[in-house]
Amino acid sequence: MTDRRRYDWVDAAKGISIILVVMMYSAHNVGKYTGDIGILHYVIGFATPFRMPEFFLISGLFLSQVIGRDWLRYGDRRVLHYFYFYALWAAISIVLKVGIASGDIGGMLSDLALALVQPYGVLWFIYMLGVFSVVAKLAWQYRVPHWAVITASALLQMAQIEVASYAVTQFCAYFVFFYIGYAASPLVFRLVEAAVARPALATAGLVAWALAEALLVFLPDGMPEPTAMQMGYAAFPPLHFALAVLGALALCIGSALLIRIRGMGWLRWIGEHSLVIYLAFTLPMSAIRIIAMKTGFTDTSLLSCMVLVGSILAPVALYLIIQRVGYGRFLFERPAWAHLPGTPGSNNPRPIPAPAE
Repeated sequence: MTDRRRYDWVDAAKGISIILVVMMYSAHNVGKYTGDIGILHYVIGFATPFRMPEFFLISGLFLSQVIGRDWLRYGDRRVLHYFYFYALWAAISIVLKVGIASGDIGGMLSDLALALVQPYGVLWFIYMLGVFSVVAKLAWQYRVPHWAVITASALLQMAQIEVASYAVTQFCAYFVFFYIGYAASPLVFRLVEAAVARPALATAGLVAWALAEALLVFLPDGMPEPTAMQMGYAAFPPLHFALAVLGALALCIGSALLIRIRGMGWLRWIGEHSLVIYLAFTLPMSAIRIIAMKTGFTDTSLLSCMVLVGSILAPVALYLIIQRVGYGRFLFERPAWAHLPGTPGSNNPRPIPAPAE
């Protein structure tokens, strides 16, 4: 089995993750205006403990392959890459929503400046990936033991810290999962391979996990709200942390089993292009909801599903059109000028010696 086939489950897991992320925003966007909850609210409620942790854990799985590189190449690949797309799409969103739609030029300029230090909207995930990559590199450079980083970051996560800085709040909430993905990647891959080798046992384990997850999330008084989720027992910080890790592993195993089913290649493709969807889904999301509600669609479940599907298909369509016509690729592909000089992909790449073993 080639590495490409062997790791298709990683892209499938990314595909499920981006679907869950878009699902959450779609359900809450619709719920905000209907004042009601639908079927997707319950799906998102179930996934609340692991939805974003899994995305970060997957993002850290291959970090070990590049973390030993010098800062120039590492920074280009793992830091500037994310900040380029964050800056570009934050600017696009702010100009369209604040500058053009609202006509508030002063507010637009203020938001553009604030976005440099305060992650903007749903793009906070892209921003934090760059921050996490820098912190992980520093920990590696100064030889901080994995156990120490994981222990400290897990305590920060369970402390549920919320401060004025959204970047600090999100760092405390999610860095541990990114680092676990990096530090425990060999264990994750072995676990997935073992599960694939015993599909019946793995499926039974997933069913047991799903039942336990549902009970802990919805009991004794867990209930979705139009724009939020009130969890039951799963709200207890140590249990929430444990469910986040278990849920992330369960999704990895489930993805490995799903991708073996004929006709699931689309899920791998979605995962390969998850960044495309993440960057562009919010703009069509609101437009689809507004148009649908004006034409009489008010059922929260139906409307949420329509918004979810449209919010995924619209960025995919835009991406395919750009690939076809050849214009606008800078929206989803980093151009040469946005690479650090001397790195692969830049205007003047040059060989950089590998670090000594």
